[in-house]
Amino acid sequence: MPTPEQSLQLWLPALAHFEPAHPLREWLPRADRLPDGGVGYLGGLGDHFPGVGADVPAAAITREFLAGDAADGTWLSADPAWVQPDMNGVRLLACGQMQLGMDEAQALAEPLRPVFDEAGMRLEISTPDHWHLRLPGDTPLPGFAAPEQALGEDLAQHLPQGSEGRRWRVLLNDVQVLLHQHPLNARRQARGQAPVNSLWLWGGGRLPDALPGKVLGVVGDDLLLRALAARAGIAQQSRTADAVAAGGAGWLIDLQDLPAHEIASRWWSTLLSLLDRQSVVLHFASGERWRHQPWHRWRFWRGAGR
Repeated sequence: MPTPEQSLQLWLPALAHFEPAHPLREWLPRADRLPDGGVGYLGGLGDHFPGVGADVPAAAITREFLAGDAADGTWLSADPAWVQPDMNGVRLLACGQMQLGMDEAQALAEPLRPVFDEAGMRLEISTPDHWHLRLPGDTPLPGFAAPEQALGEDLAQHLPQGSEGRRWRVLLNDVQVLLHQHPLNARRQARGQAPVNSLWLWGGGRLPDALPGKVLGVVGDDLLLRALAARAGIAQQSRTADAVAAGGAGWLIDLQDLPAHEIASRWWSTLLSLLDRQSVVLHFASGERWRHQPWHRWRFWRGAGR
């Protein structure tokens, strides 16, 4: 019998996002429950790349993957974000997924560059939705929360605190003022798009040695996942129907960023063929894991009454 590590790994959204009528729910009672895995985005990454956690230097790893120039210096992710005030503070509503074009990204970055230059930092637009700061090598970095830790919550709970964090709070405030005034945001809102009115700073540090991976390859669109795979010398592919359909033992297919209804409508027929032909570990972002073997489809009695 294949071990979980020899199975195809299917990384899925949190189990609570799957409605009772979702087709995947029918298959879970037939599968074998495994010990829980990592919870959340970074927890899930850590299951497949030991050593990855809240302090992972994501900025240097992703910059090296995108531009190949991160070996020297200290890096910090500065991803375009949308924040919104409410009665209880200011909340982070989106980060790194703002559907920007490169022209828009460059336009938004233009007034910010002098602010970062004055602070001794250089702003690099690595992709429209993923920006990086190159910092002097001796720059002390406080703890920065990863986006998943702060999404939906009051920013004040996640910004660097104390005297060492004051510099970064002031810098972020200056950035927010400039972005709030940017005419591009008025045009975005007129088109029904969220404004880009902040940057989220996180993932600081220097480029580490390659972190070992426990999978043979990855299929997904997540930047850090693909960058970790490349750094570990593991095959990585973007998420296409053909790439998912070809997934085999020891590979990781990342669907955890998708809505559950999209998995049902767009991906289910492909996933069904994977479940029919090989051992598959279903790893939900909320930590629950099941292993499904092809012969488990005959376990009809397990689904009775559920």
